[in-house]
Amino acid sequence: MFEASARSLKYQADLLAFMDEHVYPAESVYDQQMREAGDPHFHPPILEELKAEARKRGLWNLFHPHEEWGPGLTNLEYAPLAEIMGRSHIAPEACNCSAPDTGNMEVFTLFGTDKHKELYLKPLLEGTIRSAFAMTEPDVASSDATNVEMRMERDGDAYVLNGRKWFASNAMHANCKVLIVMGKTDPSAATHRQQSMMVVPIDAPGVTVVRNLPVFGYQDREGHAEITFTDVRVPLEDVLSGEGEGFAISQARLGPGRIHHCMRAIGIAERSLELMCKRASSRVTFGQPLSERANIQDWIAEARIDIEMVRLLCLKAAHMMDTVGNKAARVEIAAIKVAAPNVALKIIDRAIQVHGGGGVTDDFPLAMAYAHVRTLRLADGPDEVHKRSIARYELRRHTKPA
Repeated sequence: MFEASARSLKYQADLLAFMDEHVYPAESVYDQQMREAGDPHFHPPILEELKAEARKRGLWNLFHPHEEWGPGLTNLEYAPLAEIMGRSHIAPEACNCSAPDTGNMEVFTLFGTDKHKELYLKPLLEGTIRSAFAMTEPDVASSDATNVEMRMERDGDAYVLNGRKWFASNAMHANCKVLIVMGKTDPSAATHRQQSMMVVPIDAPGVTVVRNLPVFGYQDREGHAEITFTDVRVPLEDVLSGEGEGFAISQARLGPGRIHHCMRAIGIAERSLELMCKRASSRVTFGQPLSERANIQDWIAEARIDIEMVRLLCLKAAHMMDTVGNKAARVEIAAIKVAAPNVALKIIDRAIQVHGGGGVTDDFPLAMAYAHVRTLRLADGPDEVHKRSIARYELRRHTKPA
C-alpha cells in the first residue's frame, strides 16, 4: 500500500546524494560562520551556497503539492523526502522546505489574492524572503485556537489590530518580511467564526518585535519572537478568504504542517540511532565495548522497532490525506503528532546517554535535536489536545447514545 512511486524514489536518491556530498559537510562550516558572526540571527553564506546547489539539482520546493508552484508530490511521496531532510537542521532551509514557510506558502496558494501571490508567494518560492505565523498568545491557552484575544476591529476600509503574540517562529530571520496573523474579528459570532487571518508586513507601522524567546537556552537563528501590535491598520484586501475564516484556514494549514514535522522527527531519530551505534562501537568501558552491553543493545533494538512503527503510522496518515482528505485522516494525523516526537525524544535521549558528556555539548547534534523535538510536543497543538481528539473519536465509535 505504501510503495514509493518511481519519482519519489528518484528524489530520494538525489536528496541522499545531496546530503552526503554537501549538507553534512556544510554543518561544521555553518557552525563556524555562526560563531564568527557573534549574532544568533546571522544568515550564514553557506546556506545560500546550499540553496543554489539544491536548485541546480532540482531539489527545491519539494513540499508543494500544487504543480503550478512545485513538483506536485503527494504526501506519501513527500514523506521520505522530509524524513531525509530532517536528519540535518540546515537541510530543510537548503531545499526551501522550512516551517513555517511551507504552511504559509500553502495558505497563500489556497487563500491568497493575486497581489499576495505576487508580493509574497513568489519570493517565498524563490527563497529570497521568509515568513512567520503569528497565532500563539502569552495570556491565553493557545492550544485552543478559539481563545485568541487579539482584536481585529473594522474601521472603514481597514481593520485595526491590537494585541500580543509570541512564539512567532521565523520572525527573527534576517529575511523575514511578512506575517500571517490570526485574531478575533467578531466575538459575538459562532465560536469557530470569530477568528480571521490577515497578511501583515513585519515592518508595518505599529508592529514591534519585542524579543526572541530562547528554547532550552538555544537562540535559534530563525527565532521565536514576541510581537506586539498597536493600532496596526490592515487593508480589507489583506484578510485571507474573508472575515470569520481564520479557524478554517488554520485547520487547512496545520494538517500538512503537523505531518511534515513528524516526518522530520523520524529523520533525526534515524540519525540519532546511527550516532548511538557508532559511539557504542567506539567506546570501551571496563574492558568491553559499550556495544556489547545488554542494555545498550536493548536501546538499539528498541529504537529500530519504534522507528519502523512510527514510520508506518506516518505513511498511513500521509496515504489517507492523499486518498480520503485531511478531515477523514484527522485521527491518524493526531496520532502521529503524538507518537513521532515522543519516539524521537526517547531515541535522542538514549543517544545522548551513550555519548556521555559529549552528548550534551554542541560537538554533536543531539542536544539541539532534543531541544527542538521536545518543543515539537507543544508546537501545532500539545500532546494532550491530540490525545483528547483521539479519545473523543474512539468514545463516539464505541459508546451507544443514551
